[in-house]
Amino acid sequence: MASADDEKTPDSNTGTLGKAVSLLELVVMSPQPLRFTDILQRCKQPRGTLHRQLGHLLEEGLLEQRDDQTYVAGLRLLTFASQAWTRNDLRSIAAPHLRSLHEKTQESVHLGVLRCAEIVYLDKIDGKHAVRMYSQIGRVSPAYCTGVGKAALSLLPEAELDAVAATMIFHPYTSNTITSVAHLKASVQDIRERGFGFDLEEHENGIQCIAVPIVAKEQRFYAAISVTGPAYRLTQERLASWSGIVREAAQDIASDLVVRLPPIRQ
Repeated sequence: MASADDEKTPDSNTGTLGKAVSLLELVVMSPQPLRFTDILQRCKQPRGTLHRQLGHLLEEGLLEQRDDQTYVAGLRLLTFASQAWTRNDLRSIAAPHLRSLHEKTQESVHLGVLRCAEIVYLDKIDGKHAVRMYSQIGRVSPAYCTGVGKAALSLLPEAELDAVAATMIFHPYTSNTITSVAHLKASVQDIRERGFGFDLEEHENGIQCIAVPIVAKEQRFYAAISVTGPAYRLTQERLASWSGIVREAAQDIASDLVVRLPPIRQ
Protein backbone atom coordinates (compact mmCIF):
# COMPACT_ATOMS: atom_id res chain seq x y z
CA MET A 1 0.00 0.00 0.00
CA ALA A 2 1.01 3.47 -0.72
CA SER A 3 3.80 5.42 0.83
CA ALA A 4 5.53 8.69 0.29
CA ASP A 5 6.68 7.25 -3.02
CA ASP A 6 3.07 7.36 -4.20
CA GLU A 7 2.60 11.09 -3.56
CA LYS A 8 1.48 13.11 -6.56
CA THR A 9 2.37 16.63 -7.57
CA PRO A 10 -0.03 19.05 -9.23
CA ASP A 11 0.45 18.98 -13.00
CA SER A 12 1.16 22.40 -14.43
CA ASN A 13 -0.44 21.33 -17.74
CA THR A 14 -3.91 20.71 -16.27
CA GLY A 15 -6.66 23.33 -15.98
CA THR A 16 -7.41 25.42 -12.91
CA LEU A 17 -9.77 22.84 -11.41
CA GLY A 18 -7.33 20.01 -12.12
CA LYS A 19 -4.53 21.92 -10.40
CA ALA A 20 -6.70 22.58 -7.36
CA VAL A 21 -7.76 18.94 -7.11
CA SER A 22 -4.17 17.73 -7.49
CA LEU A 23 -3.04 20.22 -4.84
CA LEU A 24 -5.79 19.02 -2.50
CA GLU A 25 -4.75 15.41 -3.06
CA LEU A 26 -1.10 16.25 -2.47
CA VAL A 27 -1.86 17.78 0.93
CA VAL A 28 -4.49 15.29 2.08
CA MET A 29 -2.59 12.16 1.05
CA SER A 30 0.75 13.25 2.49
CA PRO A 31 1.99 10.91 5.26
CA GLN A 32 2.70 13.98 7.42
CA PRO A 33 1.22 17.52 7.51
CA LEU A 34 2.88 19.93 5.10
CA ARG A 35 3.83 23.60 5.44
CA PHE A 36 3.67 26.05 2.56
CA THR A 37 7.35 25.61 1.76
CA ASP A 38 6.93 21.82 1.73
CA ILE A 39 4.06 22.07 -0.76
CA LEU A 40 5.96 24.57 -2.89
CA GLN A 41 8.85 22.12 -3.19
CA ARG A 42 6.55 19.28 -4.25
CA CYS A 43 4.38 21.09 -6.79
CA LYS A 44 5.13 22.81 -10.08
CA GLN A 45 3.23 26.03 -9.48
CA PRO A 46 4.51 29.60 -8.91
CA ARG A 47 4.51 30.81 -5.30
CA GLY A 48 1.74 33.35 -5.93
CA THR A 49 -0.53 30.86 -7.69
CA LEU A 50 -0.01 28.29 -4.96
CA HIS A 51 -0.79 30.85 -2.27
CA ARG A 52 -4.08 31.78 -3.98
CA GLN A 53 -5.14 28.17 -4.49
CA LEU A 54 -4.44 27.25 -0.89
CA GLY A 55 -6.44 30.29 0.16
CA HIS A 56 -9.43 29.17 -1.92
CA LEU A 57 -9.26 25.64 -0.49
CA LEU A 58 -9.15 27.08 3.04
CA GLU A 59 -12.13 29.34 2.34
CA GLU A 60 -14.15 26.40 1.05
CA GLY A 61 -13.35 24.28 4.11
CA LEU A 62 -11.55 21.65 2.06
CA LEU A 63 -8.31 22.37 3.91
CA GLU A 64 -7.51 23.71 7.38
CA GLN A 65 -4.35 25.34 8.67
CA ARG A 66 -3.07 24.37 12.09
CA ASP A 67 -1.39 26.63 14.60
CA ASP A 68 1.99 25.29 13.48
CA GLN A 69 1.15 26.53 9.93
CA THR A 70 0.75 23.04 8.47
CA TYR A 71 -2.16 22.20 6.16
CA VAL A 72 -4.50 19.27 6.79
CA ALA A 73 -7.79 17.96 5.40
CA GLY A 74 -10.78 20.17 6.17
CA LEU A 75 -13.97 19.01 7.84
CA ARG A 76 -15.96 19.60 4.66
CA LEU A 77 -14.03 16.75 3.05
CA LEU A 78 -15.36 14.43 5.75
CA THR A 79 -18.90 15.33 4.71
CA PHE A 80 -18.12 14.58 1.08
CA ALA A 81 -16.40 11.32 1.99
CA SER A 82 -19.28 10.23 4.21
CA GLN A 83 -21.84 10.86 1.49
CA ALA A 84 -19.75 9.12 -1.16
CA TRP A 85 -19.23 6.11 1.08
CA THR A 86 -22.83 5.69 2.25
CA ARG A 87 -24.31 6.22 -1.21
CA ASN A 88 -21.89 4.01 -3.09
CA ASP A 89 -24.02 1.29 -4.68
CA LEU A 90 -21.18 -1.16 -5.16
CA ARG A 91 -20.14 -0.92 -1.52
CA SER A 92 -23.69 -1.31 -0.18
CA ILE A 93 -24.47 -4.26 -2.46
CA ALA A 94 -21.19 -5.99 -1.60
CA ALA A 95 -21.44 -5.39 2.17
CA PRO A 96 -23.44 -8.49 3.21
CA HIS A 97 -21.26 -10.75 1.09
CA LEU A 98 -18.11 -9.28 2.61
CA ARG A 99 -19.50 -9.90 6.08
CA SER A 100 -20.28 -13.50 5.17
CA LEU A 101 -16.77 -14.02 3.78
CA HIS A 102 -15.30 -12.47 6.90
CA GLU A 103 -17.26 -14.84 9.12
CA LYS A 104 -16.07 -17.85 7.12
CA THR A 105 -12.39 -16.90 7.17
CA GLN A 106 -12.07 -14.71 10.29
CA GLU A 107 -9.52 -12.66 8.31
CA SER A 108 -9.53 -9.15 6.87
CA VAL A 109 -11.72 -8.71 3.80
CA HIS A 110 -11.39 -5.92 1.24
CA LEU A 111 -13.42 -4.45 -1.60
CA GLY A 112 -11.49 -2.35 -4.11
CA VAL A 113 -12.27 -0.59 -7.37
CA LEU A 114 -9.78 0.28 -10.09
CA ARG A 115 -9.02 3.94 -10.75
CA CYS A 116 -6.57 4.20 -13.63
CA ALA A 117 -3.40 2.49 -12.32
CA GLU A 118 -4.50 2.47 -8.68
CA ILE A 119 -6.92 0.54 -6.54
CA VAL A 120 -9.25 2.45 -4.20
CA TYR A 121 -10.39 0.60 -1.08
CA LEU A 122 -14.18 1.02 -0.88
CA ASP A 123 -14.70 -1.22 2.12
CA LYS A 124 -12.78 -3.28 4.63
CA ILE A 125 -13.67 -5.59 7.50
CA ASP A 126 -10.78 -6.21 9.88
CA GLY A 127 -9.88 -9.76 10.83
CA LYS A 128 -10.55 -11.21 14.27
CA HIS A 129 -6.83 -11.08 14.98
CA ALA A 130 -5.52 -7.51 14.89
CA VAL A 131 -2.84 -7.11 12.21
CA ARG A 132 -1.42 -3.76 11.20
CA MET A 133 -1.61 -3.19 7.45
CA TYR A 134 -1.75 -0.20 5.14
CA SER A 135 -5.24 -0.67 3.70
CA GLN A 136 -8.02 1.60 4.94
CA ILE A 137 -11.33 2.66 3.43
CA GLY A 138 -10.68 5.48 0.99
CA ARG A 139 -6.96 4.85 0.63
CA VAL A 140 -5.35 4.07 -2.70
CA SER A 141 -2.60 1.61 -3.57
CA PRO A 142 -0.76 0.71 -6.78
CA ALA A 143 -2.71 -1.87 -8.73
CA TYR A 144 0.38 -3.78 -9.90
CA CYS A 145 1.40 -5.03 -6.46
CA THR A 146 -1.89 -5.61 -4.64
CA GLY A 147 -4.19 -8.59 -4.88
CA VAL A 148 -7.38 -6.60 -5.51
CA GLY A 149 -5.48 -4.38 -7.94
CA LYS A 150 -4.21 -7.21 -10.11
CA ALA A 151 -7.59 -8.96 -9.97
CA ALA A 152 -9.33 -5.77 -11.13
CA LEU A 153 -6.75 -5.32 -13.88
CA SER A 154 -7.60 -8.80 -15.15
CA LEU A 155 -11.03 -7.47 -16.17
CA LEU A 156 -9.59 -4.90 -18.56
CA PRO A 157 -9.61 -5.54 -22.30
CA GLU A 158 -6.06 -6.12 -23.52
CA ALA A 159 -5.71 -2.69 -25.14
CA GLU A 160 -6.84 -0.93 -21.96
CA LEU A 161 -4.49 -3.05 -19.86
CA ASP A 162 -1.59 -2.07 -22.11
CA ALA A 163 -2.53 1.62 -21.85
CA VAL A 164 -2.78 1.51 -18.05
CA ALA A 165 0.42 -0.51 -17.65
CA ALA A 166 2.29 2.03 -19.76
CA THR A 167 1.57 4.71 -17.13
CA MET A 168 2.88 2.67 -14.20
CA ILE A 169 6.10 3.36 -12.35
CA PHE A 170 7.10 0.05 -10.78
CA HIS A 171 8.38 0.83 -7.29
CA PRO A 172 9.90 -2.22 -5.50
CA TYR A 173 8.07 -2.13 -2.18
CA THR A 174 9.43 -5.56 -1.27
CA SER A 175 11.69 -8.17 -2.84
CA ASN A 176 8.54 -9.81 -4.28
CA THR A 177 7.11 -6.72 -5.98
CA ILE A 178 6.35 -6.92 -9.70
CA THR A 179 8.77 -4.58 -11.47
CA SER A 180 7.94 -4.89 -15.18
CA VAL A 181 5.00 -4.76 -17.56
CA ALA A 182 5.79 -8.26 -18.81
CA HIS A 183 5.67 -9.71 -15.29
CA LEU A 184 2.44 -7.85 -14.54
CA LYS A 185 0.74 -9.08 -17.71
CA ALA A 186 1.78 -12.65 -16.94
CA SER A 187 0.29 -12.36 -13.46
CA VAL A 188 -2.92 -10.84 -14.84
CA GLN A 189 -3.23 -13.60 -17.42
CA ASP A 190 -2.85 -16.18 -14.67
CA ILE A 191 -5.76 -14.57 -12.80
CA ARG A 192 -7.89 -14.63 -15.95
CA GLU A 193 -7.24 -18.34 -16.38
CA ARG A 194 -7.68 -19.41 -12.74
CA GLY A 195 -10.28 -16.87 -11.64
CA PHE A 196 -8.21 -15.75 -8.67
CA GLY A 197 -4.77 -14.44 -7.80
CA PHE A 198 -2.47 -13.63 -4.91
CA ASP A 199 -0.49 -10.87 -3.31
CA LEU A 200 2.44 -12.76 -1.81
CA GLU A 201 4.16 -10.04 0.21
CA GLU A 202 4.35 -7.87 -2.90
CA HIS A 203 3.28 -4.61 -1.26
CA GLU A 204 3.88 -5.20 2.43
CA ASN A 205 6.34 -7.60 3.97
CA GLY A 206 4.52 -10.23 6.00
CA ILE A 207 1.11 -9.65 4.36
CA GLN A 208 -0.51 -12.03 1.84
CA CYS A 209 -3.93 -12.30 0.25
CA ILE A 210 -6.11 -14.09 -2.27
CA ALA A 211 -8.16 -11.89 -4.58
CA VAL A 212 -10.99 -12.45 -7.05
CA PRO A 213 -12.37 -10.04 -9.68
CA ILE A 214 -16.04 -9.03 -9.63
CA VAL A 215 -17.32 -9.63 -13.15
CA ALA A 216 -19.91 -6.83 -13.39
CA LYS A 217 -20.91 -6.75 -17.04
CA GLU A 218 -22.38 -3.54 -18.47
CA GLN A 219 -20.97 -1.49 -15.59
CA ARG A 220 -18.24 1.13 -15.86
CA PHE A 221 -16.10 -0.07 -12.98
CA TYR A 222 -13.59 -2.84 -12.46
CA ALA A 223 -13.58 -4.20 -8.93
CA ALA A 224 -12.33 -7.11 -6.85
CA ILE A 225 -12.45 -8.56 -3.34
CA SER A 226 -9.74 -10.17 -1.24
CA VAL A 227 -9.05 -12.01 1.97
CA THR A 228 -5.86 -10.76 3.62
CA GLY A 229 -3.72 -11.64 6.62
CA PRO A 230 -0.21 -12.31 7.93
CA ALA A 231 1.98 -14.58 5.85
CA TYR A 232 2.91 -16.75 8.82
CA ARG A 233 -0.74 -17.73 9.19
CA LEU A 234 -2.07 -17.40 5.65
CA THR A 235 0.25 -19.47 3.50
CA GLN A 236 -0.34 -19.60 -0.24
CA GLU A 237 -1.73 -23.11 0.19
CA ARG A 238 -4.24 -21.97 2.80
CA LEU A 239 -5.26 -18.98 0.71
CA ALA A 240 -5.73 -21.22 -2.32
CA SER A 241 -7.99 -23.49 -0.28
CA TRP A 242 -10.35 -20.50 0.10
CA SER A 243 -10.53 -19.81 -3.63
CA GLY A 244 -13.95 -21.41 -3.86
CA ILE A 245 -15.63 -19.31 -1.16
CA VAL A 246 -13.97 -16.10 -2.34
CA ARG A 247 -15.06 -16.72 -5.92
CA GLU A 248 -18.56 -17.53 -4.69
CA ALA A 249 -18.69 -14.22 -2.80
CA ALA A 250 -17.54 -12.32 -5.90
CA GLN A 251 -20.13 -14.09 -8.05
CA ASP A 252 -22.89 -13.31 -5.53
CA ILE A 253 -21.91 -9.63 -5.56
CA ALA A 254 -21.96 -9.63 -9.37
CA SER A 255 -25.39 -11.29 -9.40
CA ASP A 256 -26.82 -8.71 -7.01
CA LEU A 257 -25.33 -5.92 -9.11
CA VAL A 258 -27.20 -7.21 -12.17
CA VAL A 259 -30.48 -7.24 -10.25
CA ARG A 260 -30.11 -3.95 -8.37
CA LEU A 261 -28.21 -1.72 -10.80
CA PRO A 262 -29.39 -0.81 -14.31
CA PRO A 263 -26.93 -1.47 -17.15
CA ILE A 264 -24.79 1.47 -18.23
CA ARG A 265 -25.86 2.70 -21.64
CA GLN A 266 -23.14 3.77 -24.03
